[in-house]
Parts: sequence; structure tokens; C-alpha cells
Amino acid sequence: MATILVVRDTSGMTEPTAPAPASTPAPAAPVVGALANPHLQRDLAAQNGYVAAAPAEGVISMLVCRPSRDQRTVVESVVLDPEEGMVGDDWRARGSWATTGMPANIDAQITIMSTRVLESFEADRSRWPLAGDQIYADMDLSIATLPVGTQLRIGGTLVEVTPLPHTGCSKFAARFGHDAHKWVWSEDGKALRMRGMYVKVLEGGEIRLGDAIRRA
Repeated sequence: MATILVVRDTSGMTEPTAPAPASTPAPAAPVVGALANPHLQRDLAAQNGYVAAAPAEGVISMLVCRPSRDQRTVVESVVLDPEEGMVGDDWRARGSWATTGMPANIDAQITIMSTRVLESFEADRSRWPLAGDQIYADMDLSIATLPVGTQLRIGGTLVEVTPLPHTGCSKFAARFGHDAHKWVWSEDGKALRMRGMYVKVLEGGEIRLGDAIRRA
């Protein structure tokens, strides 16, 4: 079952969205993107040990497709493709975030984020898709454990960790608070890849909730 979340930016304006196909459930109620108090102080460094203790092999606990800007579709299964990335996602159509008008960056094809990081500052699981990542798993994503070039099996697919760092943005800070943004970009946060990591698809196929993520 797919759930469509409409994300509002901090100005309160909602991006236009296409009508849902007849075969899918009606869109969920809009989800406000900003925290009620984004300046709320939180000592997130206390969670470093919890994040670092994540297992070396993970299991997919959430899959999110991004059909257009600021739109998220939570799905139970999806196809990964070496050319398209996540089928139905706008990665390829969006092009490179770094250079306007350039083709999509293959090193930014798929994003994976640790659920332990999100649990540390967002108790409401329904808001996790606001992070903008596609695969969420309880897994050690640290640079030491998964250096650039590491190949992973996700279900029947094969992906490779890319050298591109997954950076935060103003939207992340607005949605989860400035303390969360600062925490994921602390020295420990960068070493543990708290903001997540990018992989590219080498061998495509379907992936599903509950599929294992393990070294190839």
C-alpha cells in the first residue's frame, strides 16, 4: 500500500501535486514540514553510542519514492534500476543538484539513512519521509564500516557506496530542528554518516520491506 505525503515548506505554501491514480489510495492529509519550535534545544550527542552500535547488516524498515519535488510515496516494494535509479523517483528527471542543466549525478542515485538517527530526534515515524531519503534501515552506515566502493546486496539487487557525501540542507533543519542538523554534521555525525549515504545501482531488481542489506 502506498501513502502519499504532501510536504509544506517553511513559507506555508504547498507544492502542487498530481492526482493519485485510481488504483492507489487517496492521498493522506498534508504533513507540515516545519517543527512547531525548530529552536528547541536537544542534547543529541548523547545518542552517538546508540547510533554507533547499529548492526553491520540491516533490514529495510521503510521505502520512500519521490515522484516530484516535495512529494513522498511510502511503498512496500519498488524496483531499482542501473539507469533510472529507483523506478518512479524523480532522481533522473531532476538532474544534478550541483550543476543546473546537467544530467543526474550517478553518485547521488539512491540514498540510505539510519533509522537510529531519525529515532533520536523524531518520534513520529510518519514524518521520517520528510528527511528526503529513499531506503531506511537499522544499520551501521559509518565510513569505517562501509568505505567508498563497498558493494551491498539489497534483496536481489547490487549497489555500491559512492564517494559523494550526503549533505544536509535548510529544509532538513526546518523540518527536524537546528540541533538535529548540527548533530548530523558534527565530526561524529560525519564519521557515522548520520545524514545518510549515497549508493548507485549495479544490478537492478525489486526490493521490499524486510529485505536484508548486507555486504556482497
